[in-house]
Amino acid sequence: MTEITLEGFSRVPIIEALIPAFLFLAPFVYLVACKSKSAGSTSCDAPATQNSVTGEFDTSNIRVTKILIHPIKSCRGTSVQQARYTLEGFEYDRKWCIIDARNNSVVTARQFSKMVLIYPRIVLGSSLEPGRLEVSFPKSSGCEPFSVPLNLGEEDLTMCLIIRVEVSLWSKKDIDGYICESLSGRSPSTILSEYLERPVHLVFKGPRPRVCPPTRRFPKLDALSHFQDAYPFLIISEESVAAVQREVREMVGSQGVGFRPNIVIKGAGAPFIEDIVTEMTIASEKQIADHEPVARALGLQVLPNVDTMTGVRDNAVPFKALMKFRKGLDPARASLPCLGCNGVFTREGVMKVGDWVHVKQTGLV
Repeated sequence: MTEITLEGFSRVPIIEALIPAFLFLAPFVYLVACKSKSAGSTSCDAPATQNSVTGEFDTSNIRVTKILIHPIKSCRGTSVQQARYTLEGFEYDRKWCIIDARNNSVVTARQFSKMVLIYPRIVLGSSLEPGRLEVSFPKSSGCEPFSVPLNLGEEDLTMCLIIRVEVSLWSKKDIDGYICESLSGRSPSTILSEYLERPVHLVFKGPRPRVCPPTRRFPKLDALSHFQDAYPFLIISEESVAAVQREVREMVGSQGVGFRPNIVIKGAGAPFIEDIVTEMTIASEKQIADHEPVARALGLQVLPNVDTMTGVRDNAVPFKALMKFRKGLDPARASLPCLGCNGVFTREGVMKVGDWVHVKQTGLV
């Protein structure tokens, strides 16, 4: 048995043979769960409401049902059966972003909704051919696909990329990046600028660590990320998505929910379990020892109003519906609706679809 210590966290024993990942999940939130009809029974038909932890969820049969990688920030993601992760997030997730050529600030689907229709595809390398990131566009755009190197070492940063830039995200200019060049044909900058009708560059995250911002619960948080908004990954349950879709459909006649998670789980039997998980871990085994390490909370996620299938922004979907029953859950953003939860990894490993989610503790954070 070994131990890992993170600044701001207690010392946690690790059994490497059993635990592939630790997740720090969690909301600084009021408890959200299904409203109890009576002791021992639960209703999940109504929107989530504040309640105490009284066994609304079945925590014994929760599993990972989907893993999604989004290579380029705000562009289309890919579902995979397994993925390697590091302290910065899943391998290749948000490792690239698109920046405004005029000021090096990250552009996202909040500004250009049709970014969600850009399709990056990871092509793993072999002994004969290096890996590459293939990027394609809707046929109607008239933009041709291009490819850039998938893995870049120090030598590649000099030979394959044009220039190093300081990238600005959320008004903070502290991320090192490298403007990508295509393996053949026109440059990514030219093609993306044509598609977005604005001068932009495709940028690869440089080697300098990007430190995640601290949270109220963890003011000394020591975690890393790529080009994610703040933290390495997002998690949500299928039950939560279904509940929100019902509300959206009833209010505006549509069921689009523009959430872009990395990890989807199922089996709690009620929506919004991710709101109240304060300690958890994910492992390939269903039965694990009681003293195994766990996960803790970071914060809820705010959604952009963009349909990820059409690339169209909608002022009502899902924002208007979510405001009715998902507002005020995160005190730091009390005026905004939230769905899903942020988290960080505390070691490297591999996660697979079908892995078991072990909830160690729930309650108010």
